[in-house]
Amino acid sequence: MSKRHINIDEPSPDDLSAIEAEWPLIDAELSLLDAEIALINAADHGGPSQLDWRRLRRAEARITRVAAELFTGLPVRPSARKLAA
Repeated sequence: MSKRHINIDEPSPDDLSAIEAEWPLIDAELSLLDAEIALINAADHGGPSQLDWRRLRRAEARITRVAAELFTGLPVRPSARKLAA
């Protein structure tokens, strides 16, 4: 009987496919992190601008939208305000 060496340091194919399926949410969360960092940095330069706040709100909305799509499996329509723009 031979022992097989299993490398536990590498993700399994199932792990990789789960990461790939969740990547849109991971990307949205990274965008939120970038927006939050911009707000923190803006505090050193006179405070956040309207663009900084808008970037934060859009990143938060994107996370909500992507999470809903991911967990329901259905595409979420953009808001009516976005359609009118």
